[in-house]
Amino acid sequence: MTMQEPPQPRPDHQTAAESPTETDESALVVDGLSKQFGSGDAAVTAVDDVSFSVGRGSVVGLLGPNGAGKTTTIKSVLGMVLPDSGSVRVRGMDIYEHPRKVYPHVDAMLEGARNDYWRLTVRENLRYFATIKGVDPDSVADRHDRLLDQLDLAEKADEPVRKLSRGMKQKVSLASVLATDAEVVFLDEPTLGLDVESSLTLRRELRRIVAERDLTVILSSHDMDVIEDVCDRVIIMSEGSVIADDSVERLLRQPEASRFRVTSPDIDERLRHVIDERFEVIEMSVTDGRTQVEVATDTDGFYDLVDLLQADDVTLESVTTPDPDLEDVFLGLTGGEHREMPER
Repeated sequence: MTMQEPPQPRPDHQTAAESPTETDESALVVDGLSKQFGSGDAAVTAVDDVSFSVGRGSVVGLLGPNGAGKTTTIKSVLGMVLPDSGSVRVRGMDIYEHPRKVYPHVDAMLEGARNDYWRLTVRENLRYFATIKGVDPDSVADRHDRLLDQLDLAEKADEPVRKLSRGMKQKVSLASVLATDAEVVFLDEPTLGLDVESSLTLRRELRRIVAERDLTVILSSHDMDVIEDVCDRVIIMSEGSVIADDSVERLLRQPEASRFRVTSPDIDERLRHVIDERFEVIEMSVTDGRTQVEVATDTDGFYDLVDLLQADDVTLESVTTPDPDLEDVFLGLTGGEHREMPER
C-alpha cells in the first residue's frame, strides 16, 4: 500500500517542540504521539504519549499484542490518521506541516492491503510504484533488476501478479515498496505466506538492501524469529504506550526473559495444579512418570518454586535454565497478553 497524502491538521493541532533525541542521523522521530477514538465513556485511548527515534540505516521491530496501538502509531506516522497531539518528523520535516515534502521519503507495506495491481506484471508493478512516487522508472531499472534477483522474482518478472502464489505476491508487494526512492519504509508482516526457505531468503536480502541503500525500516511481525534475525532494536507497545525500547541482545538479558525447568517423579497432579496457579508456566509435561515443569520467573520466583517443592518432599532430578528467546521477553513484558480485539 503506497502512503496516502495525509490530511491537513486541524487548527488546534499541537506540534511538539524538537525532540532532544533528534540528531543529524535521525531518519524518523516520533514525539509525544497520542490518539483517542470516541468520546465520553466510550472513549478509547489507542496511543498514549508515544515517543521514539530511529536512526538512518537501521531496522527496528515494532511489537505489541492485539490492541496495543501499533497500527494507529504506524498510520499516524504515515499521515493516514491524524493524532490528537504530538509530532512526527521524517528527515527533520514535520509530516503534518509539510506532507507533500515528506511524501516521497516514506512508504509502507501494510498487512492485508493490496499492495500491487494484480493485472500488471511483476516488473510493471515496480515501474508503476516508482512512477507514482515521482521517480523515473528508467532511472532505477538496474535497482529493479537487482530486487527481482534478490527476492527470487526474476523468472516471474513478466508474469501477471494474479497468476502467482500467495507467497510470491507477498514478495512482489515488498519489491514494489523497495522500488521507490523512499528512505523510511514500514513493513507489516513481510514474511506472511512465505515458506521457510523464502522467509530466510527475504530476511537475508532485506538486511543487504538496507545496507546498500542506507534504508530505515520499521518492521512489525508476529514471527519473533524474523524480528531477532533482522532487527537492530525492538520497540514493544502495550495498551497504547511504549513499555520497552532496546536492542534484542539487551532485551534477552532482562529479568522477564528468565526461565527455569525442573524435572521430578514426585510432582503429582495436585502439586501440578498448585504450580500452575502460582507461577507463569511455559510448559508442563509428564513422561514415564516424570513431570517436567518450565516456568518464567525471576530468581526470587525460582526460590519460591523450590521452597514449594521442598515442602512437599519433592526430589529434583534436574534443574536447568533454558536459553530465553524474544517471545519469552515479549510475553513477560506484556503479561502474556493475547487480547482478542481489533488492532488500533
